Amino acid sequence: MPIQLSKRIADCALAVVFLARASTGQTPAAPVSNVVTNPTYTSISVETIVTRPAVEVWKRVGKFCDISEWWPVQLPCTIISGKDGELGTVRSAAGEVLVAQTEFSYTYSPTVKPNWPYNLYHGTIEARPVTATTCKLIYSVMYDNSMLEDDAAREKEKTQRTATLTEALQRMKILAEGGTPPPPRPRAARQ
Repeated sequence: MPIQLSKRIADCALAVVFLARASTGQTPAAPVSNVVTNPTYTSISVETIVTRPAVEVWKRVGKFCDISEWWPVQLPCTIISGKDGELGTVRSAAGEVLVAQTEFSYTYSPTVKPNWPYNLYHGTIEARPVTATTCKLIYSVMYDNSMLEDDAAREKEKTQRTATLTEALQRMKILAEGGTPPPPRPRAARQ
C-alpha cells in the first residue's frame, strides 16, 4: 500500500506541473544535444626524461590536484567529489573526473556540461620507469576537434595545446627533480 500511495502522489505532482505549464502557455525548452555527428579524433603526446625514480616522481607530481602546482596557468584545485586517488573523483580544475589509474599514471576527462558539445577529451599523465634512477614523464591527450571550423583552425589549436602540455610537463620535471618552477601565469578573463 505505501508504494502505491507514493506512486499516486508522484503521478499527481507530475500532473500539476504539466497543468501549470499548459495554463501559462510555457513549453519546456528542447534539450540541446551534446552529441557530435561526425567526430574527428586527434591526439597529442609529449614526454621528457626525469632524473629521479618513477616512484619519487609520482609521489611529487602524481596526485590528482597536483595540477595546481604544475599547470602553466593559475588553476586552483580542490577535490569536489570523491577522494583523491579513487576512480570517479572530481576535481574543481576544469571539472575533471578521474577515469583510470595505475601505480604511476592516471587518466582524466572533463565532466559533460549541459548545452556544450562533448569532445571526448581524455588526458593521461604517466611516470614510466626507464632505469632504477630515471623515468620518462609522458602527457598524452585524445579529443575530437571536429567542432573547429577548418583544418587550419585544427592545426593552430593543436599547436597551441601541444605547447601548453609541453610547458606543463617541463614544470612537472622541475618539481620532480627538486626545483621550483616560475609562478604560473594569471588566468585570462573569459570573454
